[in-house]
Amino acid sequence: MKAAVIQPKPTVKRKMNTEQLAKIFKALGHPTRIKIVEHLIDINTCVCGEIVDIFPYSQSTISQHLKLLKESGIVCGEVEGPKTYFCVDKTVLNEFKQYIQNFYKDEKTNG
Repeated sequence: MKAAVIQPKPTVKRKMNTEQLAKIFKALGHPTRIKIVEHLIDINTCVCGEIVDIFPYSQSTISQHLKLLKESGIVCGEVEGPKTYFCVDKTVLNEFKQYIQNFYKDEKTNG
């Protein structure tokens, strides 16, 4: 089974707003979603069915987790025939990483 390589659309460098940050924190607030993101980072692409085979949950449960991840912007997906391919949006992930690093620096400076 050949997995498609999805390239997220380039975005303009910007600061994340609080709404997007809240969505990301919520999306990463469940151990299964963290594991899904880690898996997608490791393999760089994935088919929804393959994710279902990895985790001990139903396809509908995994789909709900992927929906939240997609809504947060961490994960992007593309429908290709009967399959949906998912990948991590590295731009969003890097912006989130930058926010966390800045937050930690601010906390260290002020604390």
